[in-house]
Order: sequence, then C-alpha cells, then structure tokens
Amino acid sequence: MLRRRKIRIGLLVVVGLVLALVWSGEEPGPTIEEGSTLVLEVGGAYVEASQSPWLARALGEGSPPFLNLLSLFAMAERDTRLDRVVVVIRPLAIGWGKVGELRQAIERLEAAGHETVAYLDMAAFRGSREYFLASAADEVWVVPAGSVPVLGLAAEYYYLGGLWEKLGVEFDVAKAGRYKSAVEVYTATGMSGPSREMANSLLDSTNDFFLSGIAQGRGLSNAALRAAIDQGPVLPAELEAFGLIDGVEHLNTLLDAYPGGLIKQEVYAGVKPSEVGFEPVAQVALIYGTGTVVSGDQQRSRAGDSFFAARSTAKSLALAAEDPAIDAIILRIDSPGGSALAAEEIWRSIGEARKEGKPIIASFSDVAASGGYYVAVAADEIVSNDATLTGSIGVFSLRPVLSGGLEKLGIHFETLSRGRYADFMLSSQPLSEAAQGKMQDMVVQVYDLFLSRVAQGRGLEVADVDKIAQGRVWTGSQAYEIGLVDHLGGLHTAIERVGSLLGLERDADIGLVMFPPPRSLSEEFADALNARLAGIVRAQLPLPGALDGMAKWLVELPTQVPLAVPPYLVEIH
Repeated sequence: MLRRRKIRIGLLVVVGLVLALVWSGEEPGPTIEEGSTLVLEVGGAYVEASQSPWLARALGEGSPPFLNLLSLFAMAERDTRLDRVVVVIRPLAIGWGKVGELRQAIERLEAAGHETVAYLDMAAFRGSREYFLASAADEVWVVPAGSVPVLGLAAEYYYLGGLWEKLGVEFDVAKAGRYKSAVEVYTATGMSGPSREMANSLLDSTNDFFLSGIAQGRGLSNAALRAAIDQGPVLPAELEAFGLIDGVEHLNTLLDAYPGGLIKQEVYAGVKPSEVGFEPVAQVALIYGTGTVVSGDQQRSRAGDSFFAARSTAKSLALAAEDPAIDAIILRIDSPGGSALAAEEIWRSIGEARKEGKPIIASFSDVAASGGYYVAVAADEIVSNDATLTGSIGVFSLRPVLSGGLEKLGIHFETLSRGRYADFMLSSQPLSEAAQGKMQDMVVQVYDLFLSRVAQGRGLEVADVDKIAQGRVWTGSQAYEIGLVDHLGGLHTAIERVGSLLGLERDADIGLVMFPPPRSLSEEFADALNARLAGIVRAQLPLPGALDGMAKWLVELPTQVPLAVPPYLVEIH
C-alpha cells in the first residue's frame, strides 16, 4: 500500500542512484543563504542514460546525463532560499525535444516564484535553439562581442546516391510506406515528392513551436516577431532593438549586481533533496531506451554510442516489474529505431512486464521514431515533447549489390547456388525478379504487424493507422493531434502521469530508481577503449557534423533485414 502525503511544492526528479545516500543523512549539504542566486550552466550534449562511460568522464569526453540537469532545475524550483536562477547558455548539441523540456523547467522556476535570467555566452553562426531556450526567462542578456543569430529555422538533408554510383555499388530495396524515405539516403540524389512534403510539414510544425514560444516569452506578437526575424538580427545591439534581449553585459558584472550570495552549479549539486522537502511516497523505475534498436544485450556501439538493446531492456523491465519496492516504470526513449525484430522483442517484453499490474509510461526525448515508436505502443500511456520526432510507422530493407564496385577494383567473382531464391545469400549481383518479390513480401508482412501493434496499443483500427503511417515522421504536437501520443510534455509530465495512475495526490513526491544498476569498471573500460579507437579512425576522415553523424548511423544499421528507422538527418537548425 502506498503512503499518501501532501507536499507543498510539486514533483522532483532525482537521480535514483544517489537516493540511498540522500536518505542516509550522511554529510550535510552546502550552506545556502536566504536570497541567494543560483548559477546553472547549460551547453553541449546531454545523454539519455544514467551515466556516461567512466573512462570517457575521466578523460573529459563523456556527455553528462540529461536527468542530472533536470534534477538541478527541479531542486531549485522548490528551494525557497533562492531568489533567482541565472541560466548560462552556451552552444547546444541537443534536439528540440530536450530544448523544450529545459524551457519548461525554466517556466516552472518562474511559476514557483523565482526570478529567472538567461545569459547567452556564445558567438555562433546559428543560435535558434539557444535563443529559444533563453526566451523562457524573465530577462535575456548577451555577452559583449557575442552573437546569437535569430534568423529562423532551416533543415538540411544529404543523399549518397551519387557517391555509390561512382563506386559502382547498387542496392536492392524493399519498403512499405509512401514516406519511408530512409532508403533515399542510400539510393537517391535528391528528395522525392513525399519526402519533401514530410520535410516541409516537420519544418512548419517546429517553426510554429519556435515562434509561439519566443513570442510568449518576450511578450511579442507573432507578426512582430516574424518581422524582426526577417530583418536578420545578429549583433546584440540589433537583438536589443527588436526587444529580443534585455541587455549586453559581462557575466561577472551582471552577477555582482544581484544581492545575496552566489551559488555555483557544482556546489548546488551537493544539496540534499530532503533539504528542500523532498519526501517520496512512491518509487518509479527509470529505464532508458537510447540509440539504435538492436537485438541482444550489447549496450554500446563500436563508437561508444548507446544501443537500445532488446535483451538488456527485457531484463530491466522484468526486474523492475517483479521488484516489490517499485510502483511503476518509465521507459525513456531517445531512439530513431533499427531492427524490426528487436523492436518486436522489446514490445513483447513491455507487455510481459505489464502483467505485474504496474503502470508503464513511455516518455519521449528528442526522437522516438519507427522502431523507437513501435516499442512505445505497448506502454499504458505515451508522453512526447512538442518537437520530438515521432512515428515513422514503416519498414524497409536494403541489400547492397557490390558487383560494379568489385569490378572497378579488379576483383572477380563466381557464384554458385542451390534453390530458386538462394541469391538472397549473395551480394555480388542483383536479386532476380522473383527474389525481389519475396523481399518485398517480407517487408510488407513486418509493416502489417507494425500497423496491428499500433492499432492495438492506441485503440485504433488498422486502416486508420495505415492512413497516418506510411513511414511518415511527425512532431510530437502533430502526433498528439492524430492520436499517436497521449500527453505532451517531458519527463516531468511522465512522472505526473505515474502519480495519477497510482492514485496519488497531485503534488506527491515520486523518486526515480535506475534500472539496470551501474555497469562494472571492466565493462565500461572495454567500451571506452573501443570508442577511443573508433574516434582515432574517424579523426583521419574529417567530415562535416551532419555527414559524420550520418556515417556513424549507416555503419550501425544492419542490411538485408527488415528495418524500422525514419529518414535520417531530420535535423532542423
């Protein structure tokens, strides 16, 4: 039976790995004076994981967990000793989903009575995400000689068809879904009509999210904001003239003007949750589904990136479902999909875990597409950020044909086979018409299964799912309108939904516990070594950021199996 206790301020996200230390009462936290100013720093990349690899952290290369940052905002939200919070924003390497969550965290600080100040410490050629985040604060300041261009949004897509043609490589392709244009990355030299339609829709939806947030935060009309953006404000003086910022100043000068003590982020991280009244009445398992969906239990790729591994996820779900101390489960998804088989395996493991009667909520981060969405429909509810890339209900399969490339290299080959469709096993020649038909049949079969899983999980008819599927990617807000998600919001909202499903009072505290527990040092060392070696190889082949990300993605994807992934590089700057 769950204890129910009324707490005066809302929910708090706490890293579950440190809860035992927090509750033990060992070592008091730092002294925080009344009327203090907290300085939080936001910049770079954040991972959806309980922790980054140990050796990577030791070498200063690991990205911090996003949850750690959210936890600091949540602590500050209810800390009455703080008068204001200054958020120092540097260039971000995260998607619009995470940016939206951070923006909501700033808004909750304001709602709790804290003054909020955003300080843009950057000089960049693009600053849409960073400025969008800053605009949630009461005041926005920019460093002298800095630049935060507010020039609107743009999307860039790359196609490798011309490259493969020069190398003499072809692909046999099978796909199900009019918008399932991931294959175009390999085979095309430009956008198809459906792909362009989808890309424009995503850009329009994200732009609406972008403009409405800034207009609300800065007290501008949409018309005035659009006019300002079309003037191309880049320099701080121009931004101030259009009402997009409040001033230009050095950070230390700005901070010196505030009364009370200054608290740095690393100091505030030592504050105990109990000091701000955190008393959890329920515990929720937090399980991460980050990266490419794969079978097995390998948790990291050769490059050190996370895998959403079916077997390890199933183990975590089973452990959490059977643990009497756990009241519910949140599956935090940040995945573009991958193996259709692995997605089906995870979907089934969620269904098995639900038999224990504990609520399971799927919470989307930057992307939960294709195989990443497939698994989510098994949950009780789905929570998505407004700008999360969502859906892409479709399947494709690629089979490389290497004969042309081999001939250019002077490599000759002979093939022998037994069986009408045995050419499936070969990569030196194109499939026969009959074998191509079999490949298409296999993909369509998986697509039909995908449709049925979504229909079952979302309470829809298969024919209705097919109309909104076809491999099309939606933003979270679009997905909400067509019934693919239940609620808009981030991890905070997912925790609120857990409380509601458990029958707790609206402002009851809920603690998060990581599943699985931390990995051993030997496991982390092996992963980190692989990542270092992969990094050395990549360093010899420098690519633009977008193409480098594409290269890693292409290497991780298996071929000649049904895949559930969205069009890659749905990237909006």
